[in-house]
Order: sequence, then structure tokens, then C-alpha cells
Amino acid sequence: MNTPRDYNVEIKDTADHRYAYGFDFDVMHPYMIRSFEPFFQPGSLLELGSFKGDFTRRFLERFQDVTCVEASGEAITEAKAKLGDKPIYINSLFEAATLAKRYENIILTHVLEHLDDPVRVLKRINDEWLTDGGRFFLVCPNANAPSRQIAVKMGLIAHNSAVTPAEAEHGHRCTYSLDTLERDAVAAGLKVIHRSGIFFKALANFQWDRLLQTDIISKDYLDGCYELGQVYPDLCSSIFLVCEHGDSR
Repeated sequence: MNTPRDYNVEIKDTADHRYAYGFDFDVMHPYMIRSFEPFFQPGSLLELGSFKGDFTRRFLERFQDVTCVEASGEAITEAKAKLGDKPIYINSLFEAATLAKRYENIILTHVLEHLDDPVRVLKRINDEWLTDGGRFFLVCPNANAPSRQIAVKMGLIAHNSAVTPAEAEHGHRCTYSLDTLERDAVAAGLKVIHRSGIFFKALANFQWDRLLQTDIISKDYLDGCYELGQVYPDLCSSIFLVCEHGDSR
């Protein structure tokens, strides 16, 4: 029998691994927005897996109609303390959520790898929640990021797509690469219109957090890593698909 998941526990930091790093908030979030913006559609936005509202804040600057679905009640409480009631919050699993309408923009970032049945949720997005002409933005950590490949060579993890014990504590079920991410999107019936990577990354998140506290890394250097990621998407911190509504399967 599967052990029931406690999503309030999964978001907590562990002794040797944080659920989210300053690198995520201060570097990756702005570059994700930069990657998304050319594909945004006018209208509403649905954020699936909003955590504590740090990424949501950036969407509120661009969209008037924002809905957040989040499994952790504690995360929603913290998000409301930061953002108030402007987003509509729904405390639910994606598999069980009932949404009243479809959305022109749907965001799922660093969440799919946590799901027990990712294709099932992607199919709900395609069949029930995404408008015709809408855009679905799907981002996952990249198994082939140089930082992970270096960790393999150091003997810290067994192979690129391994789920580490710390990741498992945070609810990770798999680690995607571009091919397996697109495989699941297509299996759900979604139409992939754009594929890329976000931010060339050779260091682990905790190493980036330390560097960002110094003057070693400049904004120009960060921009260079972002631009290089467009050339080498398979060597990025995150992999990225833009999808449209496809035929149901």
C-alpha cells in the first residue's frame, strides 16, 4: 500500500537540502518570465503549484485574473500573507481540483516531477483547463544539467536522471530530460510548439547561493548564462516546453 503523501511536510527544508534556493527566486524566476513573455496570451492565468507565492507575485504584475492551485495548505497561508486575496487560491490536488473555467495561460514550473501520475494531470490540462488558442508553459529541472552531470562524475548520484534521497524527501518522483518531458506532454495530447532550456548551469543551487552573495557574478554574466542556454538547451538548469491545446487521446 502506498504511504499517503503529506504535502506540508514535503515543502519543508531538510538537514542537507532546501526545498527552494535564492537562486530559484532571484535568478531562475526572472529568466523564466523572460522565456515565457513572447508566448503569453491576453486573458487569465492558472498557476498549478504556486508554493508560497514568490513566483505568483511576478504574474500579478502582468495579469488581472490569476488562479493558484496548491496542495499544501501551509504554503497557501504563507502566500496569502504575502499577496493578500488578489489571486484566487484553491487548496487541492491537481487530480481532484474542480475549476470553473478554462484559462488562456497555464503555468506548471518545477512541479511535474513531483506528481505520481504526470500524464494524467497533463491530460486534464489539455482536455479541461486550457482554452483553444491558449498556451501551457511547462518547466522542469533538467537531468542533463552540467551540475548534475558533474555530480555523477563525482560519485554523488548514480546517473543523470536519478532521484536523490533529498529530492525524494521533497516529493520528487522522477527527473526529466527534454525527450522524456516531451514524451509525456505528447502522450497527454498536448501540442508542443516550442522547446528550449533556461539558464546554462554548471554549479549546484547551494553553490550559486554562495556566489550571489559576492561580487564575483555580474548581471552581464547571468545574462550570458541565459543566452548560452538558448544555444545549448540540454545543458540548462531547467528545460522548457510551450504547448497548445491538442487532440484528446
